[in-house]
Amino acid sequence: MSAESFIQQKAAQAILAIYGTEVAETSLQVSVTRKEFEGDYTLVTFPLLKITRQAPDVTGNAIGQWLVDNVPEISAYNSVKGFLNLSFSPVYWNEVLQGIAADDSFGQLPSTGKRIMVEFSSPNTNKPLHLGHIRNNLLGDSVSRILKACGNEVIKSTIVNDRGVHICKSMYAWEKLFGGATPESTGKKGDHLVGDCYVAYAKLEKEHPEVLEEVHKMLVAWEQNEPHVRELWAMMNGWVYKGFDETYKALGITFDQVDHESETYLLGKELVQKGLEMGVFTKDPDGSVWCDLTADGLDRKLVLRGDGTSVYITQDLGTAERRFNTYNLDSHVYVVGNEQDYHFQVLKLILAKLGFDWASRIYHLSYGMVELPEGKMKSREGTVVDADDLIESMYQEAKKTSEESGKLADVPEEEKDRLYHMIGLGALKYFIIKVDPKKTMLFNPAESIDFNGNTGPFIQYTHARICSILRKATVPFGPADALGAEPSAKEIRLTQLLSLFPVKVSEAGAALSPAVIANYAYDLAKEFNQYYHDTPILKEADQAVLKYRLALIAALARTLRSAMALLGIALPERM
Repeated sequence: MSAESFIQQKAAQAILAIYGTEVAETSLQVSVTRKEFEGDYTLVTFPLLKITRQAPDVTGNAIGQWLVDNVPEISAYNSVKGFLNLSFSPVYWNEVLQGIAADDSFGQLPSTGKRIMVEFSSPNTNKPLHLGHIRNNLLGDSVSRILKACGNEVIKSTIVNDRGVHICKSMYAWEKLFGGATPESTGKKGDHLVGDCYVAYAKLEKEHPEVLEEVHKMLVAWEQNEPHVRELWAMMNGWVYKGFDETYKALGITFDQVDHESETYLLGKELVQKGLEMGVFTKDPDGSVWCDLTADGLDRKLVLRGDGTSVYITQDLGTAERRFNTYNLDSHVYVVGNEQDYHFQVLKLILAKLGFDWASRIYHLSYGMVELPEGKMKSREGTVVDADDLIESMYQEAKKTSEESGKLADVPEEEKDRLYHMIGLGALKYFIIKVDPKKTMLFNPAESIDFNGNTGPFIQYTHARICSILRKATVPFGPADALGAEPSAKEIRLTQLLSLFPVKVSEAGAALSPAVIANYAYDLAKEFNQYYHDTPILKEADQAVLKYRLALIAALARTLRSAMALLGIALPERM
């Protein structure tokens, strides 16, 4: 039982005993006490005044005194203008710590019985993954892990945008400008070679705008299954898929379901025909099909071009219907940048007009762009930060910083390379995930590697420090030892922070924000380091106190691992 639930239960008993009125425990408002007041948790008494018919402080004092007299776990109280601040006794916090230490699945919430699909990454096959894709992938992967920890069944999905005008642009450039180049002949990853074709096409179109008409002809030929175009498309996409797989593996990203736009766009076309029959869509004289959303405060939306080819929303309509029907989803989360806010507003509205009641259970996790000190990235101009190059640069940065700081001086040489990868990737992931998804962020690789401050390496080093202490311990200990000593104020603070982990998991799931977990992990690591600086652990002479402290920091290390695992970040035992 959480501290909040415990107080709700006991406060309800107090109200019944004092005022003879039953109240629903969940109706009582309880939160962590603000730092400027004395206490651990605060009960809001304002809503109770209609029951007590007393002044706020009189009500608070009456309930507080009853709790101190009748609940051994509550040691003190103070009532301030409608807020009853309650302090738990050391006995309570020891019991909390024992429960945490004994619970191998601490932080995993009960099953909800709900099935949620999270779509992320969803790259185009005309370029390699870049820094913007990395934020998308890290958010999607972490949100999936958090929703699973919240007790949901989660399906991680991606749809590969492998058809359309943008794909044909790379294909056209390869045919006209690249002389049969292949990944083998150029020594480049396939996704990088195709990306070069896309950049080359942009330059070509700028000089010769008429080539765009040829590209559109290529798209029509593709939809008509013209063999040459289809073979070229399959070959170049094959290069890209192989390159994507390497990048995903380096990032630790996996999917449960992979869809391809080339396989789902026809589903969308079927829905367009259905919508025409229902009167949801209308056909213009040129053959193009539209949905008029002006009465809803939006614009007319194209759902099929005059030449019969699909647009982005065409396949999104069909894919959404198939997913909800196939997987019986309770909800579907799309992790897509905020430049597509309007797109998803339109998607949900059209699906609702088509009669799908599940349209309201679609959620767009809209995140801000990643910018560099020199400004925004532009794929067609080739000014992006390539994901593969960034992952390698993070490894080199981790190696350089580690060598300069001497942090890995005592680590065997064969372990260092593994640690450089772990530190570099942890720094990259944490730096991006700790920022609220809705915010645009500025990425600075050197800043992310710092072993001090709110960074991944700081938390990794803290975990390694705890593991070092536990390795050096010469006495056996276990969860029962959490009851063996009276905790200090700092130890109570650490236990209180530990107890908040399930609450933070729930908050992160509700907000679809891994930043909640990232900043919780940082607070926990920071609090431990202050405790470690002021408190002897292995030098403690009293065996009961020593075992208590070992049980405390072991629970802390495990909670750090669990929290960072929700971000897809590994913590080393040695550093």
